Amino acid sequence: MGAEHMSRRVFVKSAVAGAAGSVMPQIAPRAGGAEGGFHRSIDASPTSLSLADAARLVRRKKISPVELTQVCLSRIEKLNPRLNAFITVSAESALAAARSAEAEINRDAWRGPLHGIPVAVKDLLDTAGVRTSAASAVFKDRVPQQDAEVVRRLKAAGAVLLGKLNMHEFAFGASSAFSYFGAVHNPWNSVYSPGGSSGGSASAVAAQLCYAAIGSDTGGSIRLPASYCGIVGLKPTYGRVSTAGAIPLSWSLDHLGPMTRTVTDAALLLQVIAGYDAQDPGSIDLPVADYLTGIAASTSSLRLGIPTDYFYENLHPDIQLAVHGALGVLKRLTRTQRDIAPLAADGTYASVMNPYVAVLNAEAYEYHKDYVAKSPELYQEATLKRIRAGADVSISTYMQSRRQLDQIRHSVARHFDNVDLLITPTAPVPPFALAELSDPSSARPLELRMLHNTRPINMLGLPTISVPCGFTAERLPIGLQISGRPGAEAVVLQLAHAYERATEWHQFKPADPQ
Repeated sequence: MGAEHMSRRVFVKSAVAGAAGSVMPQIAPRAGGAEGGFHRSIDASPTSLSLADAARLVRRKKISPVELTQVCLSRIEKLNPRLNAFITVSAESALAAARSAEAEINRDAWRGPLHGIPVAVKDLLDTAGVRTSAASAVFKDRVPQQDAEVVRRLKAAGAVLLGKLNMHEFAFGASSAFSYFGAVHNPWNSVYSPGGSSGGSASAVAAQLCYAAIGSDTGGSIRLPASYCGIVGLKPTYGRVSTAGAIPLSWSLDHLGPMTRTVTDAALLLQVIAGYDAQDPGSIDLPVADYLTGIAASTSSLRLGIPTDYFYENLHPDIQLAVHGALGVLKRLTRTQRDIAPLAADGTYASVMNPYVAVLNAEAYEYHKDYVAKSPELYQEATLKRIRAGADVSISTYMQSRRQLDQIRHSVARHFDNVDLLITPTAPVPPFALAELSDPSSARPLELRMLHNTRPINMLGLPTISVPCGFTAERLPIGLQISGRPGAEAVVLQLAHAYERATEWHQFKPADPQ
């Protein structure tokens, strides 16, 4: 990465609090001469604020939703040609929503922390009157008549919708390199993939084009790009957040969740979008916790499990170093930390991944088969090949695999008999260059390497989060994955927040791409 991308930041080997031995940006000591520690670089732009900080200023009428929206739109205009994070920018409707939010807040009718805050959503979520394409020529002219449930909840909370974010076509890939609208670029170095399939969501949040985004995750598509772009990505428990109105990849495996700059921001967003929806057959009717209230509670009683088999195999040296440092921090924050047996019953993970692949392929084919029969030329080559593979899954194989999925999810609780949370690297390898991913025949093996640690968690349906935990020697972010028992989003957020407070990886931002 060229020096112009680093903007006043020099990366050195360091053993500072939070990531002993990993690669960390060295910046000035805290103001006031406090010993040790680091502070983030100061940026005068309101876009550098976290969602929570922006919300506090909006509520106190110190800053206007219109101003926040205008500065975001200005950054999108400036940086999106380089990043290609947005497919559609809804500037007029966003400014209208911002003006409405400002008028409500001036009347002391504040709706909550998202009121007047500019956000964006992945372009597979239906938005009434706004094109929803799933990054495909198949749907390039598709304009839904009503909002997805998650979009409806965001609007009800007063959020300002800036537009629709680029992605891997139909979410069927992990690189965001295959989109009708062109590849998404990583804001830390535009040569590299941001991960996928929610690459536009991660790129936009990291580059401060919006304060938060919604992504989808079927095999890692929230956590992987969050890791590669140095932000927070939360995949809730399967069924915790409604997928009604989202263009599906796999009904049995799809999740929607927040992509934000901080764990607190993720909690604020989850609070709004979580909850039962009768229109979603996969929705679970469980109470939604007050995620923000408990986030700062002590983590000293938590027991951590380290599934070294599979998840810690063949790690890139920089990732191994960063995660080792992160485990050292977590050891000081929690009660116990120990290796645990493989999550898969046979120890090979074939028992988990074989039904996962069969269910994914069969359900993707079922959704797309009529479109493929009618207009195969409208699909990206790589997407079309993967969709057609689902035709080979027999009804018997699908039914057996779907039953296995249910059995695996029902038995997952046993993994938490003696631990509260599982800790792994989010990805075992750094992102690949987009040039390496441009050939459809060679891209999929690379994507599977990136998805190695995230796909089993989708099969299990566990709540899981990726938080920044270091940088590679190439100055690309590294993520730590924290997973909990079903329904335990509050505990996952609690430890993620404690780790974030004990380190400062989340404070570092990419310089604006040139």
